[in-house]
Amino acid sequence: MNYIEQAFSVLHDWWRYLVGLIVIFIFWQVIGMIPLLIFLGIEVVNGADIAAVSDMTQMSSLLGNNLFLFLMLFSFAVGLVGIILSSKLLHKQSFLNLTTARPKIDWKRFWFVFIIWGVFSIGTTFLSYYLAPEDYVFNLNLKPFIILCVIVILFIPLQTSFEEYLMRGYLMQGFGVILKNRWAPLLITSIIFGLLHGLNPEVEKLGPIMMVFYIGTGLLLGIMTLMDDGLELALGFHAANNIFTALLVTSDWSALQTDALFTSIADPTEMAVSEIVAPVLIVYPILLFILSKKYGWTNWKEKLTGKVIEPTKEDYKIIE
Repeated sequence: MNYIEQAFSVLHDWWRYLVGLIVIFIFWQVIGMIPLLIFLGIEVVNGADIAAVSDMTQMSSLLGNNLFLFLMLFSFAVGLVGIILSSKLLHKQSFLNLTTARPKIDWKRFWFVFIIWGVFSIGTTFLSYYLAPEDYVFNLNLKPFIILCVIVILFIPLQTSFEEYLMRGYLMQGFGVILKNRWAPLLITSIIFGLLHGLNPEVEKLGPIMMVFYIGTGLLLGIMTLMDDGLELALGFHAANNIFTALLVTSDWSALQTDALFTSIADPTEMAVSEIVAPVLIVYPILLFILSKKYGWTNWKEKLTGKVIEPTKEDYKIIE
């Protein structure tokens, strides 16, 4: 039984997924945001401009990069709890069933893609610095950077896991068993993933072309999940991408305001379209090719666009 089809073995009525999304949203954007709102409220009471609490960059300056980052990541950690509870209570679904079609979670897969993308991220960052040092300021401040490392290592995997369990897990399985195909869940979750990131400051600075990158990244993660019948690769890639981004480079217009090693001072409006599109059209296909050879992926058309068929009672007996 593949990753989507195994959701038929749990309670999968459409209304359960709707209620689950409401619960997840409450955990993520209501309960999870309470600490951030408290700290911002204290600053406003102490005289801060109330307009500053409506802009991510100004909020980061108001509270400090590390505190703001922690409070933002905390909301995702609470949201992850919401996903687990919704899956368990509404669907009677185990964490393993939500994660993979394998008998147990394959952490070797997680670490394989994590290391590959981590090495790639570090390598391309330092290559970019070498080729255009005028675009960067090296601003290592040891104490804030050490605090940043602790926050990033502990909480960014929770943030990326929230996004993967929501998009490629909960919603991918939900749309799959409701629509009974694979291509629609892949496209729908990728578009939703892109739209959610469309609120990031990068889109305002770089324009709608950034949506190609975000939706393309969603497609990459969705393809990984469907071809590999589990979230392990998507979890590893996403964690590596966000961890090394947070630690290596920041800018005054990016979503992640951190005390990173480098600050990019390049004009974002002069960034070539190829720099945004190249990862989606060149780097991502190469990564998928490497993973396909490593894990022996075959039958791509069926796994990405085929029907989702509810197993019969006889099928369940065979599985048992």
